[in-house]
Amino acid sequence: MNLEGKKFLVFGTGISGISAAELLIKHGFSVVIYDGNEKMTVSEIRQKSDVLKETEIILGVLPERVIHACDIAVLSPGVPTDLPVVETMRRQGIEIWGEIELAYAFERGRVLAVTGTNGKTTTTSLLGAIMEHAVPKVKIVGNIGIPYTSVVSDTDKNSVTVAEISSFQLETVHKFCPYISAILNITPDHLNRHHTMENYQQAKMQITANQGEEQICVLNYEDPVLRAFSQQIKAQTVFFSSQRKLERGIYLEEENIIWAWDGACQAVCSVKELNLIGQHNYENVMAAAAMALLFGVSMKKIREVLVRFQAVAHRIEYVVTKGGVRFYNDSKGTNPDAAIQAIRAMEWPTLLIGGGYDKDSEYEDWIKAFDGKVKKLVLLGATREKIRDAALKQGYPAENIILVENLKQAVDICYKNAAAGDAVLLSPACASWGMFENYEQRGDIFKELARELKE
Repeated sequence: MNLEGKKFLVFGTGISGISAAELLIKHGFSVVIYDGNEKMTVSEIRQKSDVLKETEIILGVLPERVIHACDIAVLSPGVPTDLPVVETMRRQGIEIWGEIELAYAFERGRVLAVTGTNGKTTTTSLLGAIMEHAVPKVKIVGNIGIPYTSVVSDTDKNSVTVAEISSFQLETVHKFCPYISAILNITPDHLNRHHTMENYQQAKMQITANQGEEQICVLNYEDPVLRAFSQQIKAQTVFFSSQRKLERGIYLEEENIIWAWDGACQAVCSVKELNLIGQHNYENVMAAAAMALLFGVSMKKIREVLVRFQAVAHRIEYVVTKGGVRFYNDSKGTNPDAAIQAIRAMEWPTLLIGGGYDKDSEYEDWIKAFDGKVKKLVLLGATREKIRDAALKQGYPAENIILVENLKQAVDICYKNAAAGDAVLLSPACASWGMFENYEQRGDIFKELARELKE
């Protein structure tokens, strides 16, 4: 991609925006940085990176002169693509990119990319660990917390980039083309941003937009949307399934994960050998293993990583046992479908902590998944009444619902009401915003509170 002479506007001053600006400045491009937050200061932003000392930084209202002067606007993932200022730039012929698209313009190796509503981080982390065990030079980037732009300059023809890609990041791709992609599942999420389920699905499917017959897409056979979508894409499709035997692909048969290829079947591993729990995690394992096998990694190397891999932080993460009560941190369960997977994974009577920021989600299916397993439902945050009302409509006992003001109260009440052999699960089904900076902070505080409990 020829970027010579292009002038860039970087929209957003979070970790993605600053990393994008650094990449462009280091390669000699003209850059203006913009953030609509007038409460920030220019000096505060300059302190984020030494390379920003001479860069023009604009806060608040974006002047027309800047819009007219730029060729490409690079949006941070948190910037909605339908903002009036973005629409204005689009009408004036300015290309709207995201940080993923920008990084890909500098990519020199091959990319393995994972998206989906749930399981992205676990699958990406697992695939990254497998590739690090098999390939000398691997970068693990994207929505997992490491900006793609921060490491892409270090890629070469032999390197592999493993990327977790969110729907926000996929809205702004143009030429991004992974060698192997995966869509794990698509269930309602972020409808406050995408507005309709159709828009959200379309954003997810953008991961395959530039793939051709020489590339591969791994899909969940048990997701009817993805099964139908497989007929529309140009890439080769390979399925994984937790419900049925496949003639070609990877599937779960009783306790064994099986790889079926070229008329032969080979056992990958038994789920009893894994440190991950829950069917959704077995699907994550299948997706990662399939991508690695299709890349050419040996079964031996894949198996070695699978059996030692631990759950990623904040995703059904075991924390501690106090007084015979197990504590699990699923703070990354930020939507009802993710929270459904977490409660299904619990093998014990469970005291469940939920609630948080409202992303216009519905909670009935989550409550149905309790299946007699949830002893107490402890709710906090902006959605606590909404979830309570949904639970009551589903027949969940009112006496088992407790509304609290903060996470400390939630942990204390759960521990007080738990018996030895029970589990306390933080799986909010909601975003963390409003009470916490992010789901990581929420999970870290939960873990600290659990560990501080007196037996």
